[in-house]
Amino acid sequence: MTDAAPHRHAPRPSGAAAPHDEAGPEAASPGSSRRAVLLASTALAAAGTAAPARARAAGTPAAPPPSGGGFLVGRGVADATGEIAEVGMMGYGRIDQQAEGLHTRLRARAFVVADDDGADGGERAALVVVDAPMIFESVHQAVLRRLAADYGDLYTHRNVLLTATHTHAGPGGHSHHTLYNLTTLGFHEKTFAAVTDGIVEAVRRAHQDLQPSELVLTHGELRGANVNRSREAFDRNGADVTGYFPDAVDTRSTLLRVERDGRLAGALNWFPTHCTSMSGDNRLISADNKGYAAYHWEREAGGGDYLTDDGPGLVTAFAQTNAGDMSPNLDLTPPTTPEDFARTRENGLRQYEAAAGQAGRAGTRLTGGVDSRLVYVDLSDVEVRPEFTGDGRTHRTSKPAIGAAMMAGSTEDGPAFPGFEEGENPFWDLVSDTVLYEVSPELRQAQAPKDVVVPVGAMNRLLPWVQERVPVQLVRVGALYLIGIPGEVTIGAGLRLRRTVAGITGARLDDVLVAGYANSYLHYVTTPEEYDAQQYEGGSTLFGRWQLPALQQVAAALATAMRDGRDLPLGPVAPDISDTALSLQPGVVLDTPPLGHAFGDVLTEPADGVRPGERAEAVFAGAHPGNDLHRGSTYLRVERRSGGAWTAVADDGDWSTTLRWRRQGVSASKVTVTWDVPPGTEPGTYRIRYHGDAKPLIGSPRAFSGTTRPFTVRA
Repeated sequence: MTDAAPHRHAPRPSGAAAPHDEAGPEAASPGSSRRAVLLASTALAAAGTAAPARARAAGTPAAPPPSGGGFLVGRGVADATGEIAEVGMMGYGRIDQQAEGLHTRLRARAFVVADDDGADGGERAALVVVDAPMIFESVHQAVLRRLAADYGDLYTHRNVLLTATHTHAGPGGHSHHTLYNLTTLGFHEKTFAAVTDGIVEAVRRAHQDLQPSELVLTHGELRGANVNRSREAFDRNGADVTGYFPDAVDTRSTLLRVERDGRLAGALNWFPTHCTSMSGDNRLISADNKGYAAYHWEREAGGGDYLTDDGPGLVTAFAQTNAGDMSPNLDLTPPTTPEDFARTRENGLRQYEAAAGQAGRAGTRLTGGVDSRLVYVDLSDVEVRPEFTGDGRTHRTSKPAIGAAMMAGSTEDGPAFPGFEEGENPFWDLVSDTVLYEVSPELRQAQAPKDVVVPVGAMNRLLPWVQERVPVQLVRVGALYLIGIPGEVTIGAGLRLRRTVAGITGARLDDVLVAGYANSYLHYVTTPEEYDAQQYEGGSTLFGRWQLPALQQVAAALATAMRDGRDLPLGPVAPDISDTALSLQPGVVLDTPPLGHAFGDVLTEPADGVRPGERAEAVFAGAHPGNDLHRGSTYLRVERRSGGAWTAVADDGDWSTTLRWRRQGVSASKVTVTWDVPPGTEPGTYRIRYHGDAKPLIGSPRAFSGTTRPFTVRA
């Protein structure tokens, strides 16, 4: 559903969507007005949704376009929302951050790009962006297995790039590695299934949507949407980094847009900023700032829907790149619950405006087909050659270890455990010395000067705590190169990776991007100089000081093989450890309605009349939301009476609605639904509907619904 009318837009931030230094002739003129940008992008979006999509059976390749160097491109969107109640949220590392409802649904957005001879076995790639905290190897493996079952060897390790937006307001519990399930009381099968189902469904829809398309690449600059949260570490870098980023921020906004018959059909944006606009005190599942940017373009500015009878409407994804030290919190203080909605929307709007501005500009039309490589590397044991270490000597990575600075958390976005500090930790330094006395000199050397708190590499021998065999990927679409790194790469580390690949392939540096949070998760990637500062990011660089040079060495091998047209062996693929995942949180045993009520009863009705900008709120006798995740559907609807029928104007995927769940007593639930009436909403008669599922003591959950009395939206 869409809101009844587009929301008003926030004032244009200073410097937003300004031309990039290296953008070239496609840059927008400095005098372009914000209104012109929004009108142009809205018109493009409306035109894009009008283009019909050809429905094809899964597994059936599309017919190739006429020759001429074009591409086949397909777009797909699917719901990837997991549990929204009594599940630990992933990102801040807080065991007290247990979900209590839903702000916005989480989506998987997929773009399949194929050579113009893709029907005859030409190369292709699937680029997927998921509103999720991380992509874990568990999800990566499951998705590839299911795609292989559907399409054979069409989509493989090599050409499927899964990336996460890194929202810190998503549910956890979908990893098979123990460390990431500590705050979620173990593995959550329902959330795991929702994430994998959503990704696979999005790729299927993109595959079915394959059509002749043009791909246009533009570069711009976005200021006022990120800040370096680890300046002390960044400033230790040499002039090769500090000279390139004089303000210690990466302001590049890169847009790959999909055009059909000259109309916008899709857009994929890369910009580095953490999805930490929603605070650690928030308890609602949310797609955070990048999710809002995509939602706003697709459904508010574009006025469309995710699926139409002809296929997906406009599909826009906002992906991460080297965001490891980039925070959206410009004042370098964590958001608080009263302000996190506003911060999320403001930052998302800035990313949207930069991307939409680029969508209205001339750019580079891509040719040259598609190519990809992927290898697994055991990052705990890499010999790094002198040409990558920077000191003319050979070094080795080591078994993974967690530093004291990691336990402290990023204090600018949300601190973690008390008793730890970024930088020096004298007490933990003493503990570290005690621990390291018992291990090899190689580990001591590789991890120094880290104060080791948790030697997870040694612990991996008993139980898989963190991943050691990790995938590194390189995907080329025309002149665009994407380096798939399964971690949080700082801008300095990202620059060195990009230069490594650009130097070998001959690509423009701006056309080489780090695709962070890709395919698996290994925590942070810092430069050796940043590592020495042992800020949060350095303490979270698990495999020691030489981890980035090791990844540069792997990226160089991928780039060389791609340049020379050679294949590479897949390497030591991460093992399937699904049989080790522990689930410690029991499921729902029984739902009962509050005393004296039935399921679906309205306990508190909305006010009789509200105006745009005000809130309509209702409380229902509900049930546990975990009984049915309503994936692809909704827990709620806001409906407007039109003639003799009720028409939905908003659902639980809309920014204007929230659902909050509270347990009452032992087995009863109260569900509060709110609707913030958007500016411009058409006056009339409205109602709120809630859809729940109650679990009896024996048997499966039973669906029910509740409906408020009608209320009026006044002008």
